[in-house]
Amino acid sequence: MGQPRYIVVEGPPGVGKTRLAELLAERLDGRAMVEDEASSPFGEGYPRLRPKDAFQAQMFFLIHRFQRLQALGQLDLFDQCVVCDCLFARDRLYAALDLGEAEFSLYEQIYRVLEDRVVGPDLVIFLQASGQVLMERIRRRKRSYARQISSRYLAKVIEAYNDFFFHYRDTALLVISANELDPAGSGGELDDILAQVRGLRGGVKYYVPLAGSAPA
Repeated sequence: MGQPRYIVVEGPPGVGKTRLAELLAERLDGRAMVEDEASSPFGEGYPRLRPKDAFQAQMFFLIHRFQRLQALGQLDLFDQCVVCDCLFARDRLYAALDLGEAEFSLYEQIYRVLEDRVVGPDLVIFLQASGQVLMERIRRRKRSYARQISSRYLAKVIEAYNDFFFHYRDTALLVISANELDPAGSGGELDDILAQVRGLRGGVKYYVPLAGSAPA
């Protein structure tokens, strides 16, 4: 196996997945496929904070993500590397947290039908960070959801991500401690991550970058 052609960067809100996806795509002469949460009719990606909209919102994100990722099947991944900042399973994590039993059962049936029709990545990069670090980054961004998301809810999201990736075996997995990660800085973190990406052939690998300035 050579350099992975389809890479996904995942992690909880505020961890820096979109920025890392863009930087990796640039360095790999590839294409970045990143989310545009502002285009959602439910707001900037956190409709799940409004219970009355939860099921509609989860269905919107499920179908929206399916349509975007299904388009990967029409690309020649051998011609250009693609780096995406979302895994198809992401919204299922939120759905499990936010939907009632009956709603989640219906969601799950639809999810399972769509899941088999989405192209899977060659490599997933999971960025981990503490709740305190994530809340600080979210608030610095001054987006509308920063005034809505609570530290308690964020802790549940972090736990859901950690549990999911603890059991994840679908592809090669690179787990990166992102508390001090600044891939755009001058500390060489991006070069180190690229070396990890190019050298990982399967299984799970953990990477802790040298301490540096956390990204804004």
